[in-house]
Amino acid sequence: MKNILVLCTGNSCRSQMAEGYLRYFSDGMAVVFSAGIETHGVNPRAISVMLADGIDISHHTSNNVNEYLAVKFDFIITVCDHANEVCPVFPSSAKKFHFNFPDPAKVTGVEEEIVLEFRRVRELIKVYCKEFVTLNF
Repeated sequence: MKNILVLCTGNSCRSQMAEGYLRYFSDGMAVVFSAGIETHGVNPRAISVMLADGIDISHHTSNNVNEYLAVKFDFIITVCDHANEVCPVFPSSAKKFHFNFPDPAKVTGVEEEIVLEFRRVRELIKVYCKEFVTLNF
């Protein structure tokens, strides 16, 4: 069983979506955690667009990275540049991965435009997570 940590700035959107997809694609072969450098709560739009794709993240919580400093991770994935730059050093041999996904929570406009961006980012994260599991498990 592999331990995976997904890190983002606020643990509200991108890392939450990645946690959901990594759990789904790893099919019980991994324990997946997500955390943020800060905690902003799980974004309701992230919950909604994930549910529309069959992944329920409504039970997820927004956690601070410091909660997991004692966990031995096999993989640490940062999903935004800010988290990659300020990620604390974990005393482990975890393999580190980074992909800077756009932040859908920063999009402004009418609701339809915002939801479209959440869906677009969701699809980028889905493809990344599926490939990650295929290459690392």
